[in-house]
Amino acid sequence: MQEAELSPQESLILIDSMINKARNRFSENGFMYLLWGWLIFVCSVGQFILIELNWFSHPEIIWASTWLAVIYQAIYFSLRKKKTNVKTYSDEIISSIWISFGVCMFILVFILSRYNAWSIMYPLILMIYGIPTFLSGTVMQFKPLKKGGIICWALALVATFVSPLYMLLLLAMAVVAAWIIPGYLLRKKFNDENK
Repeated sequence: MQEAELSPQESLILIDSMINKARNRFSENGFMYLLWGWLIFVCSVGQFILIELNWFSHPEIIWASTWLAVIYQAIYFSLRKKKTNVKTYSDEIISSIWISFGVCMFILVFILSRYNAWSIMYPLILMIYGIPTFLSGTVMQFKPLKKGGIICWALALVATFVSPLYMLLLLAMAVVAAWIIPGYLLRKKFNDENK
């Protein structure tokens, strides 16, 4: 099979077309942002309510549900990977950002539990939430995620001035701003661009 000779003009048009396709291909449907956003929201508000009503001696048990989401996410990405023909450089960067986030969250919780330093947990978690959210927004050129990351950082500072109980509500506010609202906007953008 012989390759066709392209003129310099045609080569530039082809390169420009490929760049625009890569730039305009929007593969993020917002599903994982919504899954984790709603899960963290429900766990945060749920733990707050359980503490206020004093129903359980260990209201933090509600967070065990996140392990179910981890399992579901692994299956979801495994199936999605089989269906995806092309993975862009942006997709790989975003994947690496979120893997780094997951590893850092695991390490953070492990360290805090070893030193029983739970009083600083929520400000640190809010700070870390901001990093992958902001970076993903930067890579995707999606301002709602960048703004969500900035809101997480601001709430991390606010969290140092409130009691740990109310930090749960700040965490819920953070995921609404960083993951739930952008998740719905990503879903809308994905649906509009993939009609």
